[in-house]
Amino acid sequence: MSAIDDKYALLGGPGGFLGHPFDAGAGSHEMDTADGRGRCRDFEHGSIYWTPQTQAREAHGEIRLKWARLGGVRSFLGYPTTDELGTPNGRGRFNHFEHGSIYWTPATGAHEVHGAIRDKWASIGWERSRLGFPTSDEKSPPNGHGRISEFEGGAIVWTPERGADVRFRID
Repeated sequence: MSAIDDKYALLGGPGGFLGHPFDAGAGSHEMDTADGRGRCRDFEHGSIYWTPQTQAREAHGEIRLKWARLGGVRSFLGYPTTDELGTPNGRGRFNHFEHGSIYWTPATGAHEVHGAIRDKWASIGWERSRLGFPTSDEKSPPNGHGRISEFEGGAIVWTPERGADVRFRID
């Protein structure tokens, strides 16, 4: 048994939300990850990733798809450091990664938040703040200077001169 097998059993095994392994009946088919730092195993409805630093963590659904589109373990986010969890306000879900997070709600979709913008959002209360959930990934603003992430209630703008500033939407 491996740490991935143990995690799978803890999550309910074949009767759990991950479903059956893609390699059912052929034994444990864990794979080395593309970056060589860890191991993974795919299931019908998600995957479990393991490194010595992050331990075994699951990712599934829209968050897993978003992470894969960003490059998965080779992306700037790195490996998951949490399983997918429900947010305290009950409206969404998230996974934290080594270098950022992905948040999802049915209304906003899945969006990544990282770096100084994520730190600022965390400092004001995450999705429980007036900003709410992210509605965009981090990107260049229209003027091309700095970075911006948009949220339900405004935006966080980062520039080298000012750092991360919260801009609440005024309705």
